[in-house]
Amino acid sequence: MGEGNPFKASVSKNLQAIFLAGPTGVGKSEIALKLAALVGGEIISVDSMQVYQGMDIGTAKPSKPERERIHHHIIDVVDVGEEFDGARFGDLAAEAVEAASKRGKVPIFCGGTGLYFQSYLDGLGKSPPRDPELRAELEELSLEELREELRAKDPAMSENIDLKNKRRLVRAIEVIRITGKAFSAQRACWKARGKEKTGYRSDRMFMMLQRSKEELDLRIENRVDLMFREGIVLETEALIRKGLESNQTAMQAIGYRQVLEYLKGKRSLRETIQIVKQRTRAYAKRQRTWFRNQLDAVELDVGGGRDSDSIAEELAEKHGIIRETKPLQPRERAV
Repeated sequence: MGEGNPFKASVSKNLQAIFLAGPTGVGKSEIALKLAALVGGEIISVDSMQVYQGMDIGTAKPSKPERERIHHHIIDVVDVGEEFDGARFGDLAAEAVEAASKRGKVPIFCGGTGLYFQSYLDGLGKSPPRDPELRAELEELSLEELREELRAKDPAMSENIDLKNKRRLVRAIEVIRITGKAFSAQRACWKARGKEKTGYRSDRMFMMLQRSKEELDLRIENRVDLMFREGIVLETEALIRKGLESNQTAMQAIGYRQVLEYLKGKRSLRETIQIVKQRTRAYAKRQRTWFRNQLDAVELDVGGGRDSDSIAEELAEKHGIIRETKPLQPRERAV
């Protein structure tokens, strides 16, 4: 696809945006690039770590030529020492959709951060700002202490949050203590307001790309090996000098945290590579479960040797994009 494509795309007037999600390593980025070239689209990155400047290898960030060929949004928007959250993503995504639409381009959301998809589609509203002193106090608590407080103050939220994710537990309890209200109830109100703000459409098609477990595991193995060959250790050293360790959000990125521990002598490089693979496989499993349960995703199998061009064509057809044969210009006709 791309240059030399003998088709032109006619886009349905009702099409607002295309949403492509899926677990890490499934091949979202390549397919999104093909789709953008086919339909005349711009890509909105839905990745909580690609927003950080310098976090390139470990996040499989699109290359410079790819970003020059297809316009990308919400990549490299903050320094690695700066905080970034779902509410800010929602605002930037709304701006990106408006900018792309004004240029007559199809916005293509592509990524694996479920909360960011939800922030744009359902809205997260205006949650209370962080309280540095309270947050520092909560950070000192153990996971079990945080869990117990959340179960006591907001049982509903304790059933719908990753109880192993300390960062999210801290934020939930922080909001509860500041407002005196259950976090789950406030999120419901934020979502209702967000739907009005973003023009949420209940008939949107949210696609989750998937492969068999065996195929995805192999792709993850190869991807992690490539990360280390391309220099994630050196990249992590550079990020440490820029303040990586001070940013609790950025430190959640799989790969960088483990490399940091390797640099501090906690394990060998060989052990580090294996644990990154293990953590990435576990993360991919959680992503699949989240998209199925939270966003009612339509699943599309992209494995089994299928090429990205045919997948892009199928996605275009599913979204009502009609391909019309473009007549050859006089100079293009065969002699």
